[in-house]
Amino acid sequence: MYRRKQTRKEKDRSERWLITYADMITLLMIFFIVMYSLSKIDVAKFKTLAESLAAVFGAGGMILESPGPAVVPGSPPEQIKELVEKAQLEKLKQRLENYIRENGLAAKVSVSTEERGIVLSFQDDVLFDLGSARLTDKAKEILGKVAPILVDTPNYIRIEGHTDNLPINTPRFPSNWELSAARATNVVQELIHNHGLPPHKLSAAAYGEYRPRVPNDSDYNRQLNRRVNIVILRSKFAGAEPHAVKYPPETSGVAGVQPAQ
Repeated sequence: MYRRKQTRKEKDRSERWLITYADMITLLMIFFIVMYSLSKIDVAKFKTLAESLAAVFGAGGMILESPGPAVVPGSPPEQIKELVEKAQLEKLKQRLENYIRENGLAAKVSVSTEERGIVLSFQDDVLFDLGSARLTDKAKEILGKVAPILVDTPNYIRIEGHTDNLPINTPRFPSNWELSAARATNVVQELIHNHGLPPHKLSAAAYGEYRPRVPNDSDYNRQLNRRVNIVILRSKFAGAEPHAVKYPPETSGVAGVQPAQ
């Protein structure tokens, strides 16, 4: 009787390894399924990143042959787009910096990176005579060199006019608002009509004296505040820009309204 019970216990104990083996096989199967799924996600990310970087650097697929890791872990498509745009804007900034340096304009023209995008800033006397909104011949020459750098960017471009706090009151410019608006608009017109920048990508903004770079407490500071900025906006701010509504050709401009016969 004792020997029969002991034999049964030994038999039961000897088959317990099957449970452990089955658990191990199940875990291995889950592990390989997860790895397979991750590899599929990574390939998609890699293809998106490779195509985007090739477009930026003109590599023609060179990135595919690089020996580094094939993915950017945890980078969703929106983050990849931001990285690509950052590289594009940095390249544009470098071209602008080279032009400024090569033409000895560093004292009057600057380029900087801000949260909103790349800001190319001109002191007013680079583009205009004092109290005037008419572009000088030198201004047209400078904009002619800058425009080819800007023409291919897909980003919105905002032209901003700024003045100092000295009052102006002329028949044409009753206040600094009108002066800053006219200067910004004239730069926009120059870029559109003489250099082919697409009008739907451009806008003009007038800030008058109310967005100073430095306090208006000296002649030197007031000169710094009199400026025109060309701002290449990051695409994440595009939502703040109004978009044109495209109507079918047969409409009169109001959706659902047929033109009068």
